[in-house]
Amino acid sequence: MSVATKSTEVNVEPGKIFDIIADFESYPEFLSHLGLVAVKTESNAGDRKVVTQSVKKMGKVVSYTLDYTFDRPRKISWTFVKGQMMKDNRGSWTFEELKDGLTKITYSAEVKFGMLVPGSLVSMMISKELPQLLEAFKKRAESA
Repeated sequence: MSVATKSTEVNVEPGKIFDIIADFESYPEFLSHLGLVAVKTESNAGDRKVVTQSVKKMGKVVSYTLDYTFDRPRKISWTFVKGQMMKDNRGSWTFEELKDGLTKITYSAEVKFGMLVPGSLVSMMISKELPQLLEAFKKRAESA
């Protein structure tokens, strides 16, 4: 299982960054540089949402479905439903107000890939793409 945790500070209130991260359907607008090509909400029931995301990696599009639970404005957590090349994916976003208008966001995930996923791809995703992911959300929140 690959584990990744990273935090950053965002110059917005927790509720605003929470809403941006919970707006999965808008992800292709600002996360395509990370390979995201499509997002589809499978179900939406109050504080839960099941979402399928498709990403293009190494010339191949793969999809995975996650079941998200919302505890606004403190936390978004998810569990794995199904996916290609993935055996498990669970984690969370947490939002901690440091002072008025400044929020610490933390992304934490545990992902288990199938045997056909090269370790080099997993390492690249953790070392390069995770910081880019947080920066993309920060930029979107601070410019909105």
